[in-house]
Amino acid sequence: MSSIKILAPGGYTTVQDRGRFGFQHMGVPMSGALDQSAFTLANLLVGNPEDAGVLELTVMGPSLEIMKEMDMALTGADMGIRINDEPKKGWRSIRVFPGDIVTIGQVISGCRSYLAFSGGISVPRIMGSLSTYTGGQLGGFQGRPLKKDDVLHTGNFLLTTKQRKIPARLIPDYPSQITARVIPGPQDEYFDQGLATLFRDPYMVTAKADRMGYRLQGEAIPIKASMPKSIVSEPSMPGSIQIPADEQPIILLVEQTVGGYAKIATLVSTDISRVAQATPGDFIGFEKIDLATAHSLVMEEMKKMAVLKEMLG
Repeated sequence: MSSIKILAPGGYTTVQDRGRFGFQHMGVPMSGALDQSAFTLANLLVGNPEDAGVLELTVMGPSLEIMKEMDMALTGADMGIRINDEPKKGWRSIRVFPGDIVTIGQVISGCRSYLAFSGGISVPRIMGSLSTYTGGQLGGFQGRPLKKDDVLHTGNFLLTTKQRKIPARLIPDYPSQITARVIPGPQDEYFDQGLATLFRDPYMVTAKADRMGYRLQGEAIPIKASMPKSIVSEPSMPGSIQIPADEQPIILLVEQTVGGYAKIATLVSTDISRVAQATPGDFIGFEKIDLATAHSLVMEEMKKMAVLKEMLG
């Protein structure tokens, strides 16, 4: 049974889940939701499994016609949501009915929102994932961003028995300047004063910022004169910060599989979500930490999510 009709697709709306793992050696990137925390909570709010398919909205949200009764929830960037032109709040479940018109506006803070529906978005599972990789026209809804008049289906579900919501104190904010925690390497030996430069002043997010990576602009980060300007291409992971020939950092994200430039540092996995909420013109600073601190940050995030799961269960 049809569930959702796209009246206007928004800026860049795709189906995403946790990601596609185990195929990078074949040139297929991980894809998946860039803000994993907001993605997970959107699903939990409507009673879905954590890895159900959702819509990832970028900068401008879509307009939708609801075609059957279900619950929905919007998390992540503050875009504003209206049901039949009546304002609603995000970070909570909302019961919608056939004929309802859902309108999600332009971003106020942050960059990406996550829209979950009861039962999750139902699309073919490709290589173990529902996620869209537009560069390969793979997964999601026909391997592409949504268009006007697309009709989506949802999986089987039970309606929630009461409204679920995230307490205000636990809703993240998305400032225009953030600090990302990083561990030097894996090619930090290619740099000397370049490491100090990375940690000195924030870098601006340029217009070249997408699901493949964020190109930044700021003080040049030189490679040692004794080192080559590039390396033999090797597998890359989300959060790697590579320094190309123009000496401006690039944060690699979820649609990149290999890189041929030295990587000066790597983001802690928990901070990828925060970086993915930055928009062009925002600033990202970098803070050096050690591996033990990185592990503690990941454990802290896991404990926070466990508390929220119990709260919403």
